[in-house]
Amino acid sequence: MKKKILFILLLLVVCLLPTHAVLKEANLDTTLFMLRTELTQYHIDLEKQNRMAKAQQQAVIKELIHIMMQADQNSIMLYSQRNGYIFDLTYACNEATEQFRKFKSKAAPFRNMINQNNIEVARFDSLINYLYGMNTVFMSKEAQVNRNVDLTLAVNIRRQLIEKQQQLNEYIKAYDVTDKKLKALNDYANIRYSEIQTSIFNNGGANYFKILGNLGNNYREAKSSVTEKYKPAPGMMSQWDVRIIFILFGIIIFYGLISVFLNLLTIRCLMTFLIKKGWFESIKESFMAKRPCIIMAMTVVTFAAILGIIRMITKQNFIIMASDLLVEFSWLVGVILISLLLRVGNDQIKSAFRIYSPLMLIGFFVITFRIILIPNDLVNFIFPPILLLCTLWQWNVIQRHNKKVPRLDMIYTWISLAVFTVSTFCSWIGFTLLAVQIIIWWMMQLTCILSITCIKDWLGVYAERKNLKHKPITDKWFFRFINKVALPVAGVFSFIIAIYWAAAVFNMSDTTWMIFNKHYIDSENFSASLYSLSLVACLYFLFNYLNITTTDIMRHHFEKSDPTSAASKIMMFKNVLQVVIWGIWLMIALTIFHVGKSWLLAIFAGLSTGLGFASKDILENIYYGVSLMMGRVKVGDYIICEGTRGRVSSISYTSTMLEATDGSVIAFQNSQLFAKNYKNMTRNHGYELDILEVGVAYGTNVKEVKKILIEALNKLDCIYHEKGVRIVLKSFDDNCITLKILVWVNVLTQYADDGIIMECIYDTLNEHNIEIPFPQREITIKNVTTEELGVKKQELGD
Repeated sequence: MKKKILFILLLLVVCLLPTHAVLKEANLDTTLFMLRTELTQYHIDLEKQNRMAKAQQQAVIKELIHIMMQADQNSIMLYSQRNGYIFDLTYACNEATEQFRKFKSKAAPFRNMINQNNIEVARFDSLINYLYGMNTVFMSKEAQVNRNVDLTLAVNIRRQLIEKQQQLNEYIKAYDVTDKKLKALNDYANIRYSEIQTSIFNNGGANYFKILGNLGNNYREAKSSVTEKYKPAPGMMSQWDVRIIFILFGIIIFYGLISVFLNLLTIRCLMTFLIKKGWFESIKESFMAKRPCIIMAMTVVTFAAILGIIRMITKQNFIIMASDLLVEFSWLVGVILISLLLRVGNDQIKSAFRIYSPLMLIGFFVITFRIILIPNDLVNFIFPPILLLCTLWQWNVIQRHNKKVPRLDMIYTWISLAVFTVSTFCSWIGFTLLAVQIIIWWMMQLTCILSITCIKDWLGVYAERKNLKHKPITDKWFFRFINKVALPVAGVFSFIIAIYWAAAVFNMSDTTWMIFNKHYIDSENFSASLYSLSLVACLYFLFNYLNITTTDIMRHHFEKSDPTSAASKIMMFKNVLQVVIWGIWLMIALTIFHVGKSWLLAIFAGLSTGLGFASKDILENIYYGVSLMMGRVKVGDYIICEGTRGRVSSISYTSTMLEATDGSVIAFQNSQLFAKNYKNMTRNHGYELDILEVGVAYGTNVKEVKKILIEALNKLDCIYHEKGVRIVLKSFDDNCITLKILVWVNVLTQYADDGIIMECIYDTLNEHNIEIPFPQREITIKNVTTEELGVKKQELGD
């Protein structure tokens, strides 16, 4: 084993040694020889690179030609776009900005290579100057030869580096020319993006009532736009020709029918046949009830897979764009349907499918509008009534099926109705494109919500089946991470992702990302963006998980090592851990929000000054609380404080809670508890000395009484037998001889044990006919005659 470790260490040392540097050798001759070896290898490497330079040059030229041609194509496409065709314009803007982004990432390595090459040239300049100026008089012949060879190699290497640098500079010049062209195109695209945002959110078109008031003219304008847009171009067939659109819809219908046929064959025929033959008996009832819905969901999934294959094998631009959108839409619908299949019961599945139908249909309309690049005039003309009809449909399915679906789905459908209502209102007042954006956002947001809901329900079923609630933290920490961190974080980011996807319908995803990263509060000492707020919220879930899980791990450890003191140790650890974890979270949050040092200093200085006096008592209580939790008192101890007897239920930094024996809960400040004379009744062995008294009549044999009482009490289970029972004579009282009984009883059952002991004493004395005296008073009644009574009254009168 030691040999293996030594070999690994030697291997690491060899790997970490520099391979292209000359270190201090035994003498100058050896140093020059090592330099010769390194320069020879470097020269050979440069020769290889130069032989490969021609192939690299051809590849770079080819890449530049392709970029230039694509830039020209995008420029013509973008500069030729007219107002009124927003889907065409957003597609052209996206192509321009995407090409500029990719170009910048490709040009960066060339600039890094030039910087590295400049460093190498400067290094060899210094090396050549020093070798040239070395004094060779005192060198050996071998050292002189090595020095001359080193100088020759260094000069040749420098020449090769200069040639390489010139070649790279030529590439950079060509890239700079292309960069200027693409930057101008990118700037123009961003300007058009700003105009699109303004038209969506600020400057709506004419409201739909005006459109209806001038129905004839608006119909003719929409018809003219459609004719102009979709009229086939003579001579050459464009990749965006209307005939391609018909071909696409033919492909959709054809492969849609194939998807339906495949799923009918496999699910309705094959699976049903196998189930009827006795296979999959456990899912028979659920499968037969959900079979139509399963066929629908799997048809959507199959259709999405087929479109994905078409997307990978085709090179036609329109088909690529349409396939991407249809695959996304199919995925959204598939997730909704599969989530319902997994969550909803057999008797609710059909109603659940129906309540989401209006949203899926309106989503299909929006995706269709985007695919065919529909003109604005036609969107403004037909979309508001479609939205109104879908809103009424949504209201109808809610009234008919809302009581037949789970509670969460009922809430989601009411939110969908609210989204439909807002979108309809926006479209009818002229903000049709905003209505499109709202609808597609909610569909994607709902998809994320249903996915998270489905996963959470499955986790709940898994936890119940595995009985994770009653298992130690070592068996459920990963489950808790998924439930407490992964799902909440997914919920936070689902909002951003849904908006991002909705913006992607208009090819405005990059612009949306800029909106997320924009600092809406941007001062010298504080800045905040939507992304930073989301990040801080996600970190909250992570640190909350760390707090809970670490506490449970330590509780598991303390309970195994020392169950008697586990509660107090856990309380102390929990309080300290909360301060540490949430302090780290706060510092990270302040860093994310770029809170300035001056603000931090001012805040902490003010807090330290203002709170210093106000928190004097609090700090004192915290100090005493730590002292208590270190072992003086632990949770579960029975204490007596100023005549109040009870069990310590909790110890915090500021106070200690006591459950009194009468059922009341009393809170003592830690400083007050320290100042009081309290007794810890369970700190030692859990038993306390109980002193009881009993009296016997004068003349009783005291020694005999003590003997029989000790024998009787020792038979009881409620006393502490190791300490035994003692009985002493206390005093000679008026009516009896008082005996003091000393017995140890359990602290937790002291009141009940007193009753048992007193009852035993009473029964024992009665059995042995020993009298327990009590105070008595004799009253004598004397008969008086009438004459004597008169004499008495006369005496009293005198």
